[in-house]
Amino acid sequence: MELQLVSEGRRAGYAARRLAEFAERCRKGGLAVTPQRLAIIRALLASAEHPRADAIYAQVRKEHPHISLATVHRTLETLCEIGEARKVTMLHDSARYDGNVMPHHHVVCVKCRRIRDIEIPELERILDGRSELGEFTLLGSSLEIHAVCDRCNSRRVRGRGKRSRG
Repeated sequence: MELQLVSEGRRAGYAARRLAEFAERCRKGGLAVTPQRLAIIRALLASAEHPRADAIYAQVRKEHPHISLATVHRTLETLCEIGEARKVTMLHDSARYDGNVMPHHHVVCVKCRRIRDIEIPELERILDGRSELGEFTLLGSSLEIHAVCDRCNSRRVRGRGKRSRG
């Protein structure tokens, strides 16, 4: 089975394509293209961190100082409803958002909550062609893999070394 983290270059290329087509998709869906919506999708697509609404708000506020956090929340929810974004880790304490709506999965650090995109083509093939799973109508899937990232792992190893010296 091939597991591959999505590279920065691939993510950036995807984000550029999505942003270029965003206005047209909104118009087709009957959604007004406002400067605030453009700033929010731009901030979302620019981040590889799967940001919370407050992080997007802080970024967008630099360009639109009068925007409210409530507007950012509503816009993110609207973007999710029309398929332009999706919520990640919905069962955790606060929603994280992802501008990548192509099929992919997530690996989440259980220590720092950092999230990275991961592609698992074999998993997509398992569900390919299915519209139902028992009594459930299949809408999509996203696997969340719990792990410890390199940064947290190295902190843990360094922490052990300091304790053993004392």
